[in-house]
Amino acid sequence: MNSQASKLALPLEKALHWEKAKAGEIYFTQPMGNGQVAEFTWQRAVGEARRMASYLKSLDLPPKSNIGILSKNCAHWIMTDLAIWMAGHVSVPLYPTLNGETVAYILEHSEAKLLFVGKLDDWETMKSGVPADLKCISYPLSPKTDYETWDDIVAKHSPLQDVAVRVPEELATIVYTSGSTGKPKGVMLSFFNMAYSAEGVVDALNISTDERMLSYLPLSHVFERFVVEMGSLYRGFHLFFAESLDTFVQDLNRAQPTLFLAVPRIWTKFQSGIFKKMPKEKMDKLMRIPLVNRLIKKKVIKGLGLQNVKFAGSGSAPLSDEIMGWYRQLGLELLEGYGMSENFAYSHMTKPGRSRIGYVGEALPGVEVRISEEGEVQVKSPATMMGYYKEPEKTAETMTEDGFLKTGDKGTIDEMGRLKLTGRIKEIFKTSKGKYVAPAPIENRITAHPHIEMVCVAGSEYPQPHALIMLSEDAQARKVDEAFRKELEASFVSLLKEVNASLDPHEHLQFFTVVEQEWSIENNFLTPTMKMKRNVIEDAYKAMLDDWYGRRQPVIWQ
Repeated sequence: MNSQASKLALPLEKALHWEKAKAGEIYFTQPMGNGQVAEFTWQRAVGEARRMASYLKSLDLPPKSNIGILSKNCAHWIMTDLAIWMAGHVSVPLYPTLNGETVAYILEHSEAKLLFVGKLDDWETMKSGVPADLKCISYPLSPKTDYETWDDIVAKHSPLQDVAVRVPEELATIVYTSGSTGKPKGVMLSFFNMAYSAEGVVDALNISTDERMLSYLPLSHVFERFVVEMGSLYRGFHLFFAESLDTFVQDLNRAQPTLFLAVPRIWTKFQSGIFKKMPKEKMDKLMRIPLVNRLIKKKVIKGLGLQNVKFAGSGSAPLSDEIMGWYRQLGLELLEGYGMSENFAYSHMTKPGRSRIGYVGEALPGVEVRISEEGEVQVKSPATMMGYYKEPEKTAETMTEDGFLKTGDKGTIDEMGRLKLTGRIKEIFKTSKGKYVAPAPIENRITAHPHIEMVCVAGSEYPQPHALIMLSEDAQARKVDEAFRKELEASFVSLLKEVNASLDPHEHLQFFTVVEQEWSIENNFLTPTMKMKRNVIEDAYKAMLDDWYGRRQPVIWQ
């Protein structure tokens, strides 16, 4: 590691470089509400981080203290990260959608000495988790609190000149996993882990200093932090922040991004929004007409605010083959990525012109990958975590003796080295016939339906599996219309037959159940990164299963 580490500039060094090299150029464009925006030059952004670092030093915290950041994405999130590093400490991001109990757990487990409270939608449910004796600092966009404010602090302190010198092997951040299978684990990442990943991705995708990105996926998640925060630090490009869901289209059009990241649920919502304006059947017909199809493609991409995008990425969860193909028809090549908190999302990525639908791409530079005898994907690279914070036993369980990370994903590799994920090892369940079923590939087929937003395939200890279906927002609103509901049910019956025809007999779904309840982060059905909590979803409907199986109907409305 030492020879590699000595050649890599660390994130803080890159920020200090751009502070001088691009002093007067805009780094952040931050919406402030009511259509107003604040612009931060590199000099201002790094300068404010230096001032906050002076304040942190004045608190005389123990060396390398853990300091929490609880906020949605904003300019101050990244400035805080830099300030914490400048003062010689470790940043601990918290998802801005956590409940009070999880906030309390992370702050206690990480032994946080200070907390930055920023832009939040539901502070009321979180603040119960913040200990009364924990010192907190608020941002300009924070909910109303009695905490000291960022602006007051930076106004009173001069910039820290002698910023802490951080070494590659040193702990930089503790990223807590989203907790889809129990208590969140604290993934320890070094400055070297972050630097190696950043250099690898900007080189692999040929990212330049002229890019523009919109930051809206949680910076507390490694996917956004890896490409957006680290990408901007390593190439010095302009970052725009989103204000809210309601202003998302305006935010996109302001940014005119050249690079755009989204999770599968966002791409599905975009598609649903388009079909709302133009029904799929009509669009399919128009797309078959020469010249007209070109106008349609251009109009749709411009309507999404993605007309300047060089490449668009999808990650965090699988995207169905059909939706991927649909975007490709529009001329937008979605590049999938694959990674984990445990390797700072640095593992696999689709390369432009080398994509294959259903595959998450090739190993990034420096990544070794292998498939174990059990079919598990195992990866090893300089981005692999230092371990789980205060949990050496769990660290040992996750690593092989020769240093490979056990991902928990099943997969295969094709002749070009492209990886296909075929399900989670722990998600595979056994029917009462003793046959194993991998739910993820089946779910991907079902979510291609334009009126289906999410699917959970289950059926452990029953003769055949079933699928729980959450409708799209549009379909949920229209299902009260009897004609629409009949048409929708007929399409589900056809889809059930079509999906079953592609499966082995033991995987055949006995029925679809259209659920009434929305699965959301708020009701604990989804993780903060919008992944399904299978155990929570399955438990919610367990008492109804005997009745549903007994009905012998292809489609059941809850």
